[in-house]
Amino acid sequence: MSDTPGSDQVAIIGAGFAGLCMAIRLTGARIPFTVYEKADDIGGVWRDNTYPGAGCDVPSALYSYSFAVNQRWSRAFPLQDEILDYLRGCVDRYGLRPNLRFGTEIAGARYDEQAGIWRLTATDGREFTARILVPAVGQLNRPKWPDLPGQDTFLGTAFHSARWQHDHDSTGKTVAVIGTGPSAAQFIPHLAADARTLYVFQRSANWVLPKWDYRFGTGHRLLFRSVIGRLALRGLWFCFGDFVLYAAVRGRRLGRVVDFLCHRQLRTQIADESLRAKLTPDFPAGCKRILISDDYFPALARDNVEVITEPIAEITPDGLRTTDGRTVTVDTIVYGTGFTATEFLAPMEIVGRTGRRLRADAWADGASAYLGMTVPEFPNLFLLYGPNTNLGNNSVVVMIEAQVRYVLACVRRLRGAGELEVDPAVFARYQAELAAALHDTVWEAGCTSWYKTESGRVTNNWPGRVIGYRGRTRCPTATDFVLTGRPRHERDTVAGQPESMG
Repeated sequence: MSDTPGSDQVAIIGAGFAGLCMAIRLTGARIPFTVYEKADDIGGVWRDNTYPGAGCDVPSALYSYSFAVNQRWSRAFPLQDEILDYLRGCVDRYGLRPNLRFGTEIAGARYDEQAGIWRLTATDGREFTARILVPAVGQLNRPKWPDLPGQDTFLGTAFHSARWQHDHDSTGKTVAVIGTGPSAAQFIPHLAADARTLYVFQRSANWVLPKWDYRFGTGHRLLFRSVIGRLALRGLWFCFGDFVLYAAVRGRRLGRVVDFLCHRQLRTQIADESLRAKLTPDFPAGCKRILISDDYFPALARDNVEVITEPIAEITPDGLRTTDGRTVTVDTIVYGTGFTATEFLAPMEIVGRTGRRLRADAWADGASAYLGMTVPEFPNLFLLYGPNTNLGNNSVVVMIEAQVRYVLACVRRLRGAGELEVDPAVFARYQAELAAALHDTVWEAGCTSWYKTESGRVTNNWPGRVIGYRGRTRCPTATDFVLTGRPRHERDTVAGQPESMG
């Protein structure tokens, strides 16, 4: 691979699900590209999160590319190592390794208006160029650490769940877990089984759905090997997410199924009334990410586990102190505090036309992009898994495939020359429509979540059905964009109006 200007048509940043999907499709289209990955392996979130019990809360049937359905899942919900093995297999199957540049963290990119190219700079000072820039760094790639006084004074072992210290044995230890989100719900049962005492510090309770996880038998494996069987399983789970779970997101009648299951899970798994009160959220199901687990509540009900809801005042050299003056002495602190999900693309600095900075200027009030992919004044920039494309009710892999199809169509139109960016008026109308749709969702019910900025703006989630998003991204509409460098009559058009959300 050459580093000379213009040597690469497309620069992809990140080798997770989204970046690899884009790479596979560009390979099939014979369009040159390079994938820049800061780590020494592919996988993104599934490479970084190796804590005990790490896995996906999306059914296996939906958690692979539609064009490369995994037929070897071992259970109903895939585990981290299986997902990573699947992605590695895709890299080899589609011959992507020659296009992967590992150990290359992109610090920033600046659009050169005169040359019509993006100039990328790595953290080690190396420079690269590309005509088209596709950041695919995801929303869950940077661990979030709480801002607690005294964190640096703790003398025991402390680490974030996304940076799990596997050489640390918690057997017989006194452990504190800060946070009760999706990751914590997966590793807490393992810590509870090993630790002498486990203190779980909960800021706010979460609704929990039963997971009904199980190992696949011979019948399921045979079903996965059948085209009809795979389509049936994927279709079943897709429809459940896009109608039943989506109904809960929009507060509709069918969503009461989710409410019933959440209340039933809490009632049947937590017998102690005082503990049940601590674990009962004060917001509707779906406002925060619903946890999906069969063993989380039973772990919290163990005799060696205590759930503490009093806020943490400070970290001390030998433990934690809460705001009511209680001191808890521990050997280990595990931060299950999630990720800086609303800080899209951080810490990269993306600079577009006339020196306009993406995060500091365009996104000063929160990240936003047309269909989650394009931003005015940033030509030939296409985001994958960008703002408002996350899901609380279905598989994000389906969304990623829709985005990749859309971006590939744009890239093909730019093969000759030119610059493409979303029309500012189209962008503004879309943002108004998006805000109205989000207002009608449970995410704005008043809880705090990783879907929201500190100001309360939902920047992560898509408020419609997945089928609606796929309809809107089926093919780029030429009138949505400003395309320079080619005559207008050469632009492709799409008949009809785009589908509405929902």
